[in-house]
This record gives sequence, structure tokens and C-alpha cells, in this order.
Amino acid sequence: MEKFNTLTGVAAPMDMINIDTDKIIPKLHLRTIKRTGLGKVLFDEMRFEEDGTEKPDFILNKELYRNAKIIVAGDNFGCGSSREHAPWALLDFGIRCVISTSFADIFYNNCFKNGILPIRVKKAELEALMADASDAENPELTIDLNDMVIRRPNGPTVSFELEEYRRHCLLEGLDDIGLTMQKKSVIDDFETKQALREPWLYAPAATT
Repeated sequence: MEKFNTLTGVAAPMDMINIDTDKIIPKLHLRTIKRTGLGKVLFDEMRFEEDGTEKPDFILNKELYRNAKIIVAGDNFGCGSSREHAPWALLDFGIRCVISTSFADIFYNNCFKNGILPIRVKKAELEALMADASDAENPELTIDLNDMVIRRPNGPTVSFELEEYRRHCLLEGLDDIGLTMQKKSVIDDFETKQALREPWLYAPAATT
């Protein structure tokens, strides 16, 4: 998983509440277990007409926001079903951070497992960041995970809170497997001692 330290990029304003996982990636595209290639169908029904042509009014189809790395969204982002394809699609598109006042719990947890930083802010702070993202002159924000602040192009920084465990995993680029592998020497030592103490657990399986 790619490390997350400081991210500077265009922030796309999505001033909508309850953007659910079916909007993020419709169920039609859940037939794969590959994490790559889903960016092209991110917000599929919102981005494209039935014939595949772009909807020009959708924010990520506008030239300024085609390479957005951050989404600033309304309340309750990621609600709905628990599909992990939603953060897969966001990441594959290039989104590394989503800012909102609130997130669905399962989506929130899935983001960290895939290297995406979901940031909770207060309502007034969200309104200010939404205005920043809507500014065609400079819609860039900087997310500083070390200092846990959002740096705005104009205006005071916005501080955010994050559990130290989650912060550590993002800074070090550790998903659940990577975190476990940090304990590999301890695991190996346990297995060596267990094999001496209970050798039948490690005996080859009988064949017929």
C-alpha cells in the first residue's frame, strides 16, 4: 500500500449528502475481485449517459477536476452496502482523500485498508473547504497527515483528528497484512517453539 504523508492536489466539490456506495460504483461492476481498472466506472451512472458519453455537468468530467485527488463531499459519504469496491474505484481513479462531516462506518474503515484518508470536519469547515474546491482560480488543497491539518489556498488551516493507529498505518503504508508482517520474526519464533512442543501439528498429512 502506498504511503500517505502529504498530499497536494485538486479538490473536487461534490455538494451532495448521502452519496452511497451504489453511486460510487454501481452493482453492475462488482463482478471482479481485481482492485485495478475500476476507476473508469467510478460514479458510472453520474458520469456517463447510457450510450457511454460523458455528462458534461458532472464535476469529474469538467476539465479542471479530471485529475482530482481529493473529494469534498456532503454528509454521510459512503453509506449503503458495504462493498469494498467503492474505495477500490476511488483509489484507481486517483482519489487519495475524501473530506466530509460524516462517513458510513464500513466505508470509513475500508478506506484505511486501501490507503485512502477519510477526514471528518465540522459543518462550517466543510462549507469553507467546499468554497475552496469550487474556486476555479485555485481549487487545490494540501493534506498534511504528519501535522493533521488541511492547508487551504486562502484562509486558515483546518485541523482534523485521527486515531494514532490509523495515522501510523497510513504514514507507513501498512494494510492489515503489512501490519501483521511487521511481526514476522515473532510469528516465526512462535511456530518454531510450537513445532518442538507439539510436533504432531506439523507432521505431513497422511496420504492414501
